[in-house]
Amino acid sequence: MKIFNITPMGKPRMTRADKWKKRDAVLRYRAFCDEVRLHGLVMPESGGHITFVIPMPASWSLKKRAAMSGQAHQQKPDVDNMIKALMDALFTDDAHIWDVRVTKRWGEKGQIVISKNERAME
Repeated sequence: MKIFNITPMGKPRMTRADKWKKRDAVLRYRAFCDEVRLHGLVMPESGGHITFVIPMPASWSLKKRAAMSGQAHQQKPDVDNMIKALMDALFTDDAHIWDVRVTKRWGEKGQIVISKNERAME
């Protein structure tokens, strides 16, 4: 299991104009991709389990933070947009990834946890 202290994000909807426009969502996405590459994340072709830990809002009370820590994250960004952002940051062609499990949880700080199920079919 490898833990990377990177705050995950979903891939934004982009257009051709985003090549020269400076939209905030696209700039954050590009910074996320650069950070993922800088940390050297590696995803297994099969049997991978990606856990996205979403940081809890600072406005939450200590009681709510304690109750929600480690619980399922059931809000936006969607899990499919998050895995798309991660895979697009890592690969120009991600067709070789054929088996992956994805989980979203609340946490104190943003993290991406990558583990491999040893009993997965190879």
